[in-house]
Amino acid sequence: MGDTRHLRRAIELALPHRTHPNPRVGAVVVDVAGEVIGEGAHLGPGQDHAEVVALDQAGPRAQGATMYVTLEPCSHHGRTPPCVDAVVNAGVARVVVGVVDPDPKVSGSGIDLLRDAGIEVETGSMQPEVEAVDPGYFRQRRSGLPRIILKYAMTLDGSVAAEDGSSQWITGEEARADAHRLRSEVDAIAVGAGTLRSDDPSLTVRHGRTDHQPRPIVIAGTADLPPDARIWERDPLVIAAVNMALPGGELAVVESEGGMPLPKAAAKELAERGYYDVLLEGGPTIAGAWWQAGIITTGVIYLAGKIGGGKGVGPLGGIFASLSDAADVSITGVRVVGNDVRIDFG
Repeated sequence: MGDTRHLRRAIELALPHRTHPNPRVGAVVVDVAGEVIGEGAHLGPGQDHAEVVALDQAGPRAQGATMYVTLEPCSHHGRTPPCVDAVVNAGVARVVVGVVDPDPKVSGSGIDLLRDAGIEVETGSMQPEVEAVDPGYFRQRRSGLPRIILKYAMTLDGSVAAEDGSSQWITGEEARADAHRLRSEVDAIAVGAGTLRSDDPSLTVRHGRTDHQPRPIVIAGTADLPPDARIWERDPLVIAAVNMALPGGELAVVESEGGMPLPKAAAKELAERGYYDVLLEGGPTIAGAWWQAGIITTGVIYLAGKIGGGKGVGPLGGIFASLSDAADVSITGVRVVGNDVRIDFG
């Protein structure tokens, strides 16, 4: 019970921080009498890792102590020295590791070095809970792709927009505020060039944790983008099929087909730049293409308390030819938000 409690505390310490491309990690040090003598979390690239922060708090009392850490301590030199060295030098006797690091530069070598130094190591405790701390990191390390969260709002009868293209606002104020809190949890927000032209979005966080603003991403084809769009003020990354002049931001040209970036190539570009949690906000053309490519991992759907009463614009572009084409997903959450309903799936 004690191990579970301390590892849960390490998870709590890790959760609030935005550390990508580094993993979120929390650590707790407990002395031989069972007293917590050090706690820490990694705050971001270039800053001390969680193990070092916790050991600095513990000081000499770490001799003979147990460390609880969500992720395997690193064994390589990056911007900071290996955490394994700090743990060994502190005289820690036992380490409880939530999950082995899937990073090929670590991947068990940190645990091996700890054991070689005579430290008792236990692994795999609460692995699902620990991986839920940073699913984007684990997704990227295992697949080379980011976690992509599909988000859209639609009427109860299945339209994200009316036939004339109008869509603001399908949901109520409470659901829109909830969606902004969702934005605050990701590294980047991606839209297609069509959405940029029709809605002129700023893609900012205006509710919840506004100190973190995810980077705006535009998925573009070959046509010029509007030079007066608000997004240029926010240093967007434009992932395009061809080289093009931009009034601002940064351009990445990736492999394309039919004049549009291939979804997997675009997603890989985002992961390589350290964007491991990406919110895909549409529109239907991009959402449908990325769904068909099989790279969307989770989704958040807002069902508005509205009925269009006729044929509008569906959330995913493309053809739904047969029920056998439908993919099964797991509903992971359903809750009422104002007069709307939020459905999470994975």
